[in-house]
Amino acid sequence: MSFLTVENLQAAYGPSQALFGVDLRVAEGEVTALLGRNGMGKTTTVKAICQMIRSSGTITLDGKNLQGLPSHKVARSGVGLVPEGRRCFMDLTVHENLIAAARPGEWDLRKVASLFPRLDERGNQRAASLSGGEQQMLAIGRALMTNPRLLVLDEATEGLAPIIRQEIWAAMRQLKQNTSVAILLIDKSLKELATVSDTATILARGRTVWSGAMSDLTSEVSEKHIGV
Repeated sequence: MSFLTVENLQAAYGPSQALFGVDLRVAEGEVTALLGRNGMGKTTTVKAICQMIRSSGTITLDGKNLQGLPSHKVARSGVGLVPEGRRCFMDLTVHENLIAAARPGEWDLRKVASLFPRLDERGNQRAASLSGGEQQMLAIGRALMTNPRLLVLDEATEGLAPIIRQEIWAAMRQLKQNTSVAILLIDKSLKELATVSDTATILARGRTVWSGAMSDLTSEVSEKHIGV
């Protein structure tokens, strides 16, 4: 049964329509990869789910309608966002970033430290002093500290050194194995996505053009809709 359900999602930036009919489902405890070439509507879909832009269509989380809610109420409903570009609070310390939006639950400072030991080591450092990879870990940790039921990661490994990318992918595998959180994951690495994703949805020109089990995503479909 779907935990997040998106049906016929449409959205625009002023007069320019970006989404023309996105259908997407994420099951509890599963990872869904949201795929597509650049500019096909992936980040816009995330913004619409989080109600950061106006949209039409159906968006429900565990049966609750998210359409029309302020974005902070969407977050309180259980959506944790790791946005593209990290967006840490640069003047705050690592510890302050983590507790800024924390909510009671399974995820606390101790558990985040077990997932990303670097954050524990740098707890008193300002976020601005961290490397890009450490800031990404901080953004993920901050989202987990809200104790979300749906974790959304938009390009969580983009632009990072290979060794840091592997640490983050390892963390994603741990999350899948050890939690019941539903995860919506946007990334360009099909090879890595295949190791963690149960299902995949592909967007092209603001529409869903393919959806199914990750194991059913053939090279022909990938080349047609994702390849350069």
